[in-house]
Formats: sequence, C-alpha cells, structure tokens
Amino acid sequence: MMDPSHLKTCVLVVLDGMADLEIPAMDGKTPVEAARTPILDLFAKEGKVGYMHSIGYWKVGGSDTSHMALLGYDPWSIYTGRGPIEVAGTGVNLQEGDVSIRCNYCTVGDGMHILDRTAGYVRDGIEELANAINDGVHLSDPSVKAEFRNSQDYRCVVYFRGPGISASISDMDPSYDIIIDAPMERDKVKENPRIIDCKPRDNSKEAIHMAELLNEWVEKSHDILKKHPVNKRREEQGKPPANCIMPRGAGETPMYEPFHEKWHLKGACVAGTGLIKGLGNLMGMRTPDVPGATGYVDSDLLSKARVTVELLEEGMEFILVHVESIDEVSHDGNVKLKIEMLEKGDEMLEYIAEHVPDNTIICVLSDHTTSCEKGDHTADPSPLVIWSKDSSIQGDGLQKFSEHHAYKGSLKHVEGKDLMPILLNFMNRHEQFGA
Repeated sequence: MMDPSHLKTCVLVVLDGMADLEIPAMDGKTPVEAARTPILDLFAKEGKVGYMHSIGYWKVGGSDTSHMALLGYDPWSIYTGRGPIEVAGTGVNLQEGDVSIRCNYCTVGDGMHILDRTAGYVRDGIEELANAINDGVHLSDPSVKAEFRNSQDYRCVVYFRGPGISASISDMDPSYDIIIDAPMERDKVKENPRIIDCKPRDNSKEAIHMAELLNEWVEKSHDILKKHPVNKRREEQGKPPANCIMPRGAGETPMYEPFHEKWHLKGACVAGTGLIKGLGNLMGMRTPDVPGATGYVDSDLLSKARVTVELLEEGMEFILVHVESIDEVSHDGNVKLKIEMLEKGDEMLEYIAEHVPDNTIICVLSDHTTSCEKGDHTADPSPLVIWSKDSSIQGDGLQKFSEHHAYKGSLKHVEGKDLMPILLNFMNRHEQFGA
C-alpha cells in the first residue's frame, strides 16, 4: 500500500477546442503554435507529452461525450443526450423519467422563421422572461409539469416531469435534426430556417405525447415572449427580441456512478458553462459558482485559478478546470481571438502552477480538435501534457507545446478512457491487478 505522504493531487485543465489544424494564412502554423504560451512550453519541456483521441481512435466527440470519457466514463454506453446534462448544470435535482431538453432563446419572424439564433446573445432581462414562461404556460395535460430555466445568456433549458412521456423525440432546431418523415424538406429548411415541429422518433404513445406537449409548450411560450415588455424594450433599442425558445437534444436522466466511488478521489469541477457543471453535478463532484466565469471571451480565468487553489487547500484531490472561450471563438472561425484566448489560458496556468502545493500534478489537454477554418470539431488528435510541480516526472525535453510536437512525446497515443489510469499512476494512487 502506498505511503499516504507520497499521494498526489491532480488539476486537469481542459482548454476546450484548443487543438486546431494548420492554417495556410499563418504559414501552416496552428493557433497553438502561433500563440505565446511560455507555461505550456515549460510543461512540454519538464513533463510528459502525448496526443489524444477522447472518445475513440479517429472518432469525433462532442464536448459532453469527450469530458465523460476523460473522466473515465464510457459515453457509448451511458450517454442519454445533452439535455439532461445542461439541466443538471442549472442545479436541478433530476429524477428518473424526467425528459430534459436544451434550448436557445432566439428571434423569429412570421411563420416561425429564424432571424437570429441567439437573439443577439441576449443577457439582460432573461430572468423576467423565464418567470413569465413558468407562470404563464399551462399544459393541456395537467399530470405533466414543465419547468424552464436559464442556463447562460441565450442558452436555456426545459424539463418535463410526469407519467407517459419519453425523450424519443426530434429536435425543433433545423441546424441539428433531420425531419424524420420528410428528409427532402431539410434542404428547404436550411435555405429558409424556421422552428420545425417536434415529432416522435418511434411509434410509442409516450413519444407521440411528448412531441405534442413540446410543440404546445413552444407555441404557448412564444405567445408570451412576443408580447413581453423586455422584448418590447429590445425592439425599441434596435435589438433582436428573444421571442421564441428553440429546443434540441432531449434526453432522459442518466445514472452515473459517483466520481468519488469510481476513483476514490474527492473531486471538484471549476467551470462557467452549464454543460460541464452539469456533468460534475451528475457525477457527484463539487461544483462551486465561480465569480466572473461566463464561458465566453470575457470570462475571468484568474478567478477560476484562484478557486482551484482554494479547493485544493480545502482538501479536494482532483479538480477539473474547464475553459470554454477557446472553443467558442474556434466555432466562429476567429483565429486572432483564439490565439488571444490561448494566451489568457496560459496566464491562468501560470497562476495555478505557482500557487498549488508541491504534491500536485497538472494535466493540460483539449477535449477535441476544433478547426477555425471548418468551424467545427474534427477527429484529429489533440496534444496533452502532464507536469509535476515537484519535478517527480521525468520530462520529455520538448521546446514547444503544440499539435506537431505532441508526436515526439513519451506518452505517444492516448485515448480518453486511458487518461484517468495514467493520472492515477502519476498521483501514486494506482491499484495493482493480480498478485
């Protein structure tokens, strides 16, 4: 049995969407290679480096499924959709059988045609809008209750609780779903996007009923929002009104093995986005509110660093730190801003490295590659590094942390499912199998 004095703690930093492809306009460099990242470069010199596919060899992962894999959970067997994770991120204690759906506030015109997918990244007045929906929408089936909650800015969620419902329904967001019984219609919808009717994905009475209820809920909430004073003010100010809710990603409540039981570690999750906080909540991790953490380019990353150090001082043994802004600007195709966000992330790492106890290892990685040129996730591997403050890890001696240099590292190829055992080994917490 390992001497307790030799046990280490771990900070896992996920720079969401950090990895990228070569950009011709930058002479074939990636944003990571173009950014000034002295701390990541130090980690690459003094730590172990490799490259990763999070959910499987050359498979494209979402942020939700990728994080599940990184924390040692098999997304292929337990993933039930993004909806319940987002709902859990708002602090809801979900029950078995609940149907949870992620949504956007959006702006629609006549015929529910979509004019702005985010209602101008609406922030102001959304609490008033949420209260109006919850107070004013009454479903035709009184045995089923719907509760709407804001998640972050234009992002929001709704969950349904009651008998006779199912998550086997289609999305109402034309960017995500295929219209089941009219596949030829998808191209028409893309050319002139509109909120599409929810439809059952199977012939069960539960799916049919749930689709009807969601359509009813969207219609009734739209009637409330388009008349609301908040939106009247937005229109007067020349801003797009948040006059409709656009649902997608329905799922039923997943049942995860608690993180502390799975890995025998006291875990915490430091994040600003509802998705990652939701995963932490569902896994029983501590998920503190972080002052100034927004999930966007204005997020206070040093605040996340300070909270991380405080959690270690309070006895946490494993902390997931998530930075979303890098992925956001990658989807927008903004290379310049991605470089700036990477450099801000490096400053956050500097604070963490300086202030954590000596018995701490820091692992930095990207949950997936997000291409600025393609504006989406790709299956390309992403770099990772594991560094120890007390120099107990023999370094690979690399001069730069980047996608290209990762292939020279001693960790070689890593899949997400292997990460936790690797980290436990460097934490001196691995368990022997066999005599």
